[in-house]
Amino acid sequence: MSASLKTIFACAASGCLLLASAAPSFGQVRNVTSAPRDVAYDDDHASQCVDVYLTKSDKPTPAMIYIHGGGWRAGSKNNIPGWLKNFVADGQLSVISVEYRFTDVATHPAQVNDCLRAIQFVRQNAEKWNIDTHRLGVTGGSAGGHLSAYVALHDDVADPKSDDPVERHSSRVACAVSFAGPTDWTLLSSIEHRHPAYRQLIGYEPGTPAADLASKLVTDVSPISFASKDDPPIMQVHGDKDDIVPIQHALNLHQKLKTLGVESELVVIPGGNHGVAGAGGDTSKRATDFVRQHLLSTRPAKD
Repeated sequence: MSASLKTIFACAASGCLLLASAAPSFGQVRNVTSAPRDVAYDDDHASQCVDVYLTKSDKPTPAMIYIHGGGWRAGSKNNIPGWLKNFVADGQLSVISVEYRFTDVATHPAQVNDCLRAIQFVRQNAEKWNIDTHRLGVTGGSAGGHLSAYVALHDDVADPKSDDPVERHSSRVACAVSFAGPTDWTLLSSIEHRHPAYRQLIGYEPGTPAADLASKLVTDVSPISFASKDDPPIMQVHGDKDDIVPIQHALNLHQKLKTLGVESELVVIPGGNHGVAGAGGDTSKRATDFVRQHLLSTRPAKD
């Protein structure tokens, strides 16, 4: 096992809710025609910005929006996973890496609101960045997996009459890939969730009994609450030994999406713990194939 993978699984075992990824540094992404950093999509907080990896292409390309993990309280947009880097290097799509407010700044729904707005911001800048607005996907691991599933399943927040030009754009995406992302906070009542971040995200102290959590917040923070028959294709990658985000989260969302008739793919990693996002190999290949199918090989949908 490589040193990076040892770090990944050590992190998972110790209980840190992080995106596990041995990602490349910004300067190592090949075939980038432009790479603006720290581009602000809002002005409420310094963290509301994106890094943009624009691939070289003569025509507008699809784009993947990457949301990092870190327990909604840590992590950084400064790196992107290798499988996304490869898409950029091959000239197939661009990548936008999102930073968002952490829970020590503001609790839910600040994080999801930031990510929804970031998607709208990408569309506002699509012509300048040579991006095909009809083919946007989203991905992330752990907390980033939660946020990816959330924005993919949430209704469009576009407000055509808004005075804010960003808010006039659609927040919908064409597909999503979630690695080990929590989806259903009602499970806190039936399965032990020892990590404090679940409660911190919705404004509660670690150890607060599940029965004392406001049902409205439990519902609103859960991506599964927003699942509907018009949702885009979703892939979830989850280890069946994940003791940070129990696999029941992925199973519940997968079953609901299938019942609704939404295309849903669940990749279960036998023996996998919370570090599945950084495992590479077949895991990255499956995610790559899914994105190729839904962003590169299909006719663009309307925004």
